[in-house]
Order: sequence, then C-alpha cells, then structure tokens
Amino acid sequence: MSHRAHLFSLRLGHALREACIDERYSRKRFVGDLMAGITVGIIAIPLAMALAIASGVAPQYGLYTAFIAGFVIALTGGSRFSISGPTAAFVVILYPIAQQHGLGGLLVATLMSGVILVIMAFMRLGRFIEYIPEPVTLGFTGGIAVVIATLQVKDFLGLDIAAMPEHYWDKIAALAQAIPGLDPLSTLVAVLTLAVMLLWPRLKTPVPPHLPAVVVGSLVALMLNMNGAAIDTIGSRFSYLLPDGSSGSGIPPFLPEFAWPWNRPDAAGIPLGLSWSMVTELLPAAFAIAMLGAIESLLCAVVLDGMTGKRHSANSELLGQGVGNILTPFFGGITATAAIARSAANYRAGAQSPVAAMVHAVVVLLALVSLASVLAYLPMAAMAALLVMVAWNMSEAPKSLHLLRTAPRSDILVFLTCFSLTVMLDMVIAITTGILLAAVLFMREMAQMTKVTDITTGKRLAGHTLPEGWQVFKINGPLFFAAAERIFGELAAMSRQARGFILYMDGVTILDAGGLSALSKLIATCERDGTPIIIADLQFQPLRTLARAGVKPVAGVCEFYPTLDEALARVAAPVAG
Repeated sequence: MSHRAHLFSLRLGHALREACIDERYSRKRFVGDLMAGITVGIIAIPLAMALAIASGVAPQYGLYTAFIAGFVIALTGGSRFSISGPTAAFVVILYPIAQQHGLGGLLVATLMSGVILVIMAFMRLGRFIEYIPEPVTLGFTGGIAVVIATLQVKDFLGLDIAAMPEHYWDKIAALAQAIPGLDPLSTLVAVLTLAVMLLWPRLKTPVPPHLPAVVVGSLVALMLNMNGAAIDTIGSRFSYLLPDGSSGSGIPPFLPEFAWPWNRPDAAGIPLGLSWSMVTELLPAAFAIAMLGAIESLLCAVVLDGMTGKRHSANSELLGQGVGNILTPFFGGITATAAIARSAANYRAGAQSPVAAMVHAVVVLLALVSLASVLAYLPMAAMAALLVMVAWNMSEAPKSLHLLRTAPRSDILVFLTCFSLTVMLDMVIAITTGILLAAVLFMREMAQMTKVTDITTGKRLAGHTLPEGWQVFKINGPLFFAAAERIFGELAAMSRQARGFILYMDGVTILDAGGLSALSKLIATCERDGTPIIIADLQFQPLRTLARAGVKPVAGVCEFYPTLDEALARVAAPVAG
C-alpha cells in the first residue's frame, strides 16, 4: 500500500489476506504465531476476568469476549498484530450500563455499537484518527485510569460497599465512609500482588509480571482462607446455574450458549426485552462504545505500525471490530476492542500474522473448559491489584507529565479539560469537548499568525517609485473567517489616508468564505470612497475562490495582476527628466 492507502482501503479480513495469502505463510511463521498466541492467551485469561468484573458482570463473560471476539476480529480485521478482547478503557462506560440495565442492556448496547462501527467502516471514517490531538487522547485515557483505579479501591482494601454510586465524588465519599471497615488480610493480598508486579520486571524474564503476581496472591489468599480468613474470591462472589437447575461457584466450565441479547437479564434479573424505547435509551451508550472502540483500536494499530514497520487498513479494522461486536453478544460476550498492551506483547512474542490472535482465543477457550475450578480461587483483592496496574499503564503518566511541562498552554488546557470531564462527567463529553476546544484554540493560533504589514518603504520595493499617497500592504497567513475581519479592519485603518494601495497576497495560501466576504466588503468600500486597489500575486486557492465567486476587476477601482512587479509598474510615478 502507499503511505496513505491504509487510511482509505476496505476489505473483510484484510490483515489475514495480506499476511497469509498475499505473503507466503510458512511453517516457521506458523510456529512464531503459535508461540505468541499461547503467550498472549495466558496473559489474557486473568485480565479478561478482571475487566469483566470491573465492568459489572461475572468473570466468565470476559472470557467469552476474549475467545469469541478475539478470534472473529482477528479473522475479519485490518491490523495483523492486534489482540482484541475486553479492555480497561471501556470500564467507565460499561459499568454504569451494567448497573442500570444489567447484562442484557450491556449486550444490546455492544451489538448496537458493532453496527455503528460497521457503518463507520463503510463511510471510510478510519482516516479521521489523524484528527484526534494527543492532548485529547492523553486526557481521556488518564481520566479513565483514575476512574478504574478508584473502582478497585473497594476490593483492594476489602471494603463492604453494596454498590458504588454513579458519580465520581459520590464514589469517593462512599469509599471514605467505608474505610474504617478495611480488611487487613485482603489488603495484604492486594499489596503482595502489586509488589510482585512492580518487582518482577527486574528479573528480566520473558514471563509477564501479572502471572506470577496473581499466582502469589492466590496462594497467599488460599493459605489465609484455610486458616479462617474470609478473603473474597471469584468462587465465593460469583455463581452460575447448572443444566439440572443447581448452582455452582465461580466460572461455569462449559461453552456459552447462543441467546438473543435482549433475552438476557436486566438489572432486576428479568429478561430485558426488545423495544424501541430501550433501543433509544441505549443508543447514546452504544455510540460512546463505538467511538471509544474506534479510537482505541486504531490507536493500537498505529502503535503497532510504529513497532513493526507494517501498515494496517484503518477501515478494515473498523469493519472487523464491528463484526466482532455484533456476533459476540449473542454468546454472552461484552464489548471488545484492540488492547495495546496485549497487542504489543503479541508482537514481541514473535507473532507473524492474525493467526497468533486466533491461537490466543483458542488458549482462552481451553482455559475456560479445563481450568474453571482453578480460576475460582483467584482472590478479588489480587484482581483489583492487577487492574490498578493496568490503570497505571494505560494512564501514560510520564507522557502526561512531559506534556504538562513542555506543551503550549493551549494543549495543557485541552488535556486538563479532557481529564477532568472524563473523571467527573462522561468520556464522550470529554472527547467531544476536547476536540472542539482543540479546534477552537488551533484556529485562534492560526488567526494570530495572519498579519498585514505596510511594506511601502521596505526593501522589496527598492528601485520602484510610487505615486504620492500610494501604499503597498502585504498579507501573510491564511485569510479565513477567524482572521479576515481583523486583518481587513487593520488594513482599512492603515490605508485611511491613502490615495490608492496595492494588496500583495503571495503569502495568503487560503481564502475561505469569511475571507472572501471581508475582501468583497473592502472592494465595495474602496469603490464607494473612490480609492483604487490593486491585488497582486494571488496563490492558486485564493484565485480559484475569487473566480468561483465571480469577483472581477472594476474599472478605475479594482485591478488584479499576477506579480507585484507588474502591479508596481502599473502605478509607477513618471521619472522626472
């Protein structure tokens, strides 16, 4: 592909076709995919469960998402190294949906978001990832990280809180009130898990740190529980129904069944049902999920492109994400998108193609059916510690601090706005406000760059003689709506005493409708006052704009010349002999 073709191409299964059909797929490459898939699959198992719990549903739904969406998106998407599944970024959106509408509402919102992603793909909107400023991205990811970390405090400290409030400050208040009930043993398990994750990388082993951390936390919790402690685990908190009607603890050791998403239970435990009012109520959440899914997936693909030197197909990736999120809810899977950390680990482990992501999905599937009884021993405190580390990694705190120290004030304002709105209100509001604010501030900066200068006595006019009372003005910068009125206002003030003037416009690259209107007003004013104006050296875009608007020379008032020298020759005063 050309260096920009990846932003416009669209075909189902683009990455798989490119990596395994267009390029020769050998046994050696398959071995690389196999090893990478096994590695990332092992990494994904506890993460998928922890993220499902953080999203307000039982852990098995995270595993369903990892193996169904992980396989389908790899098969149909446009990024050859991306690993898709539950991600931390969605927690702030999915948790409120699960609290208000239950599992059924969450699955319906996911299905709707998949449809929106497919529409975005066919509208070729993948290229718009280029237009999201870094302060916006850092702001909302940092805000999401704060919210996720806050939600983990309850299990990290073993606090007894029936349900977390909806608003952030109410969450903080609830946590503060529950602090006296802190469980020291749960806290010990969480601290040990977190300590292993922080210290393990110093050993420089290929084993990712969260695996030994979760094992250590689980063993400590098991030992303490055997000695009379009451540390909450996946087995003690979650249960499921067996085919005979009895209940089991932890994770069901069998494959998910097909079911219509709207027949799943709502927050009250009864089937959600399908209605137009329910769809309209969930539509804003579905739109938020789709927007975040698109941003997260395409940012992940961009990061992988930088690591690998390959090129993803942005619209094909949106299509694959959409297909995955449409199919997964029918089997109980929640929202999925590409996960940057798991995708990077996939590439570093030797992945060659999307086959690695498919192997990862199979590994998660095998763990579900064969290790469910073991996974039930995972303590909630260790899961909370794992997500605290995930939140820290996704926050990109060093990048944010660097931005705060070195970026222009406008970028800092955008970052702080996005960060604050994500934490206090809503991620969609934060992103929308951040992009609009960034656009307005950018336009202001661009408008400030546009200037008008009197060059009548400048070096550029050396050797030329102007008639008495004539002036030459040079405009530099884009003449668009945010700058045009100011520039022509300044020009009118500077030329008030002129008998005529030349407008030198070789530095004007853009003339929009606002600039055209202001220029037309200036010409009308000159015609009314009888002041001749000569416009010289128009660039292509401004010239085309004037031509399309039907602006023509006015005899004795307004003339156009291709160069400044020709304009100067036109008005040159006769040289005395």
